[in-house]
This record gives sequence, C-alpha cells and structure tokens, in this order.
Amino acid sequence: MSKLALVTGATSGIGRAFAERLAADGHDLLIVGRRKERLEEFAETHPDVGVRVVHADLSTPAGIDAVAGICATEPLTMLVNNAGVAHYMPLAELPADKAAELVNVKILAPTLLTRAVVAGMQERGEGTIVNVAGMIAFSGPAPHSQMPRRAVYGGSLAYLVAMSQTLAAELEGTGVAVQVVCPGVVATEFHERQGLDMSEVPRMTVEDVVTASLRGLELGETVCAPGVENAALLDAVFQADLAAFAGQSPHLATRYRDTNALPGD
Repeated sequence: MSKLALVTGATSGIGRAFAERLAADGHDLLIVGRRKERLEEFAETHPDVGVRVVHADLSTPAGIDAVAGICATEPLTMLVNNAGVAHYMPLAELPADKAAELVNVKILAPTLLTRAVVAGMQERGEGTIVNVAGMIAFSGPAPHSQMPRRAVYGGSLAYLVAMSQTLAAELEGTGVAVQVVCPGVVATEFHERQGLDMSEVPRMTVEDVVTASLRGLELGETVCAPGVENAALLDAVFQADLAAFAGQSPHLATRYRDTNALPGD
C-alpha cells in the first residue's frame, strides 16, 4: 500500500524536516503552509515522490476547514500536526488577535485535523498521528524567576500532550498510533520571527527532532522528548499524574476543612 503523509507547517523548520525525511522514505506528501512559494519550491525539488501543495492558513476557520476536508477524504497513513506560531509573552501583554491565532494553530487545528483523519485510519486499520509540542508543556510549575512567562503558549503545548496521551489510549488496538513530540530549543526560524537572538544558545537540529520522533514511534513511545536522556524522568511525571488522579475522593480534603490551619502547620 502506498504511503501518504500530510504535514502542516511544512515550509520550514521541523515541518520541512519531516517532509524531507518522509519523502526520502518513499511517502507521497500533502504539504501545508502559508508561504506558497516555499511549498512549490519543495514540490519542484522532490520529483521522485508525489507532492501536492496545500496553501492554507491554519489560524483561520477557512484554512482549518479546507485541510480537515482533505484529512477526511484522503487515505492518509500519517498526519503530522506541526504548524505553530511564536507568540511568547505574558497573558496581559498578549494581544487578543495573537492569542486567538495561537489557540487556533496549536489547539483547534490539531484537534479538528486529527478528528477528521482518525475515522479513516481506524477503518483501514493503520495510521500514525504526530503532534509537535515542546518541553515548555512541562514548565508550568516553574517559578517566575526561572523562565519567561508564556501562559497561552505553554498551555497549548500541554493540551497537545494530554490530548495525545488520551487519544493513544482511545485508539489502543486499532492499528493507529499517536505520538506527541516535545523538543527543547531547536535551530529554526521560529525564534527569529519572535525577534529573539538565539545564536549563542545550544540548539538541537530539526533533523535530530525528526529522527527521535520516527525512532520513538518504533519504540512505541506516546510522548517523545528528543533531548531527555533519562526517560525515567518522563515516566515519573506520568506516574505522579496518575497517582494524583487516583488519589481523589468525593470527600473534601482535610486542608480545606480546617479553617484555622495554616500552611506548614
């Protein structure tokens, strides 16, 4: 059976690297992005595989609907939800239009594209869904002094982690694999578009991110963290999540019932 992958945000960075690797592995491609000239350049330079250009803006309802329609009707063997926007700033400073753009691109679009593709993959008994998030998804407990605040951006990546884990459980036994990739700082145009000079910061290559993702799929990883050497750290996070979930009860916790108690008493 022929392999057909759809990659969003394929004009540069991690998305472009996914498209390059998948083309080298013999996938035909549907490449999605806002910069049509870059998509067409990719198609022209990869004549050995079928490449279809999809010019769409996933920050808009029309763009999401157009790509979701493709996901629902094409026999995709892989969907890579990679598109992103770099709106790093505290919530009070984040313009409403940029907040909406970020939520549309990193939450709404992956959700609706995945929803559109999953039924067909289940029916065919095979498929892979890869959501590109980042290690910032795990940074919520960090104190103010430790790193810049970016509540909506961090929250959107955390959503992708939780959604991917839950969906992987939903699809267990169907032949459809789900993975969320959580790289750290990566050498792309992403930070430059935000006006950040990252030239002196050690950064992972986009090729290494893709290598980790594809190898992680072979290993059966739902959460792939390309730069985390000790995988037990991730396991500890997820076991703590499950312990907290299992530790709930219908009774009000003691610390909320004793109004005279102070923290540390």
